[in-house]
Amino acid sequence: MSTSTTAPRPAPASPVAAVPRPESPILTAPLKNSFDYTRSLGPVLSQFALALRDGRIIGSKSSDGTVSVPPVEFDPAGGAPITELVDVATTGTVTTWSWQPEPLAAQPVDKPFAWALITLDGAGTSLLHVVAVDSPAGISTGLRVHAVWRAARVGRIDDIAYFAPGDAAADAPPNEAENPEGDLVVMPTPITTEIEHSATEEESWYLEGLKAGKLYGTRIGSGVDADRVYFPPRKVSPADGAQAVERVELAHTGIVTTFCIVNVPFQGQRIKPPYVAAYVLLDGTDIPFLHLILDCEAADVRMGMRVKAVWLPEDEWEYSIGNISHFAPTGEPDADYETYRDQL
Repeated sequence: MSTSTTAPRPAPASPVAAVPRPESPILTAPLKNSFDYTRSLGPVLSQFALALRDGRIIGSKSSDGTVSVPPVEFDPAGGAPITELVDVATTGTVTTWSWQPEPLAAQPVDKPFAWALITLDGAGTSLLHVVAVDSPAGISTGLRVHAVWRAARVGRIDDIAYFAPGDAAADAPPNEAENPEGDLVVMPTPITTEIEHSATEEESWYLEGLKAGKLYGTRIGSGVDADRVYFPPRKVSPADGAQAVERVELAHTGIVTTFCIVNVPFQGQRIKPPYVAAYVLLDGTDIPFLHLILDCEAADVRMGMRVKAVWLPEDEWEYSIGNISHFAPTGEPDADYETYRDQL
C-alpha cells in the first residue's frame, strides 16, 4: 500500500482590484438643473386646458364612440384627426389605486393620499389623479369621487386640486387667475433634477485650482495622445484610454481658434447681444475650451486673436470656471494659422 500527497492549491486571486486613495480631497456638491419646458398645446389639448380654466372637463369622441379623457389628437380607432369634443361629468369611479404614504414636495397635496385611475361619468378611459382620503381604508375600487377645483386655474391638470369621496359634483369657484386670450394655449412646465455630484480626483484638483486662481490640465503619457495636454483635465485619453501622467499648471493666455457671434436674445441671457462665444486654446494645451470674449467689439474678434483671462474679484472665487469672467484681447500679434490648425 502506498500513499501520496498533493500540494494545496493556491488561493485564487481576489477579483476586487485595489484602488489607491486619491491624493486630493474629493469635492462633492448638490447639483440642481431646472428649466421651463414651454410648448403649444395645439388645437385639441388647448380646448381641454380652456375647459379646465372654466371648471369643466372635456374628452375626445372617436369613431367607435369611445370618449377619451384627457382628449387625444388622433382617433385611436382609425388615426384620423379628432373633430368631436364632448363634456363629461366631474364625478366618476375609482378603477384602481395606489397609496402614497410620504408625499414629495412637487406632488399635489402635502399629506398622505392615493393615486387613482378614475373613469369619469361619460368617459370610456381612465384619468390619473389624486384622491384625498385620510388612510388606505378610505379608498377602494368602485369608490365614487368628485373633482375639487382650485380657485386660480391656468389650464393644467392640477387645476383640479384633487378628487374627494362623494357622488355629488362640486361647482368650480370663479377663476381668480389672469390668463391670456386666444384659442391656443402655450403652457410652461418646470423641469428640475437634483443630484449630489461627486467630482473625480482630476475634477477636484482642477476646481481647487480655480478656487486659488490657477489653471490645471493633464498630460497624457502614451498612445495616440502622447504628450498632449488637456484642459479641463482628463484622467485618460478619450482616443485610446491611455493614462494621464502629469498635472500641468497652465498660462492664463491663449488664442481664439473658432468663434460664434451671438445676436439673438433669449430668456435668462446675462449679456446683451451681440457678444462672442469662442473656443480658446490656452498656451501649452492641445484642446480648446469654450468661453466668452469681451472688452472688444464682436466684429473685431477673429481666429488667431491672442487673448487673456479676466478674473472676477478674488473674494468672489468659487469652485468654478466662472471665476474667469471672460477673455479679452492682449493686443499681441495674431497667432499664425499653422500653429493651431490641428486644434480646430
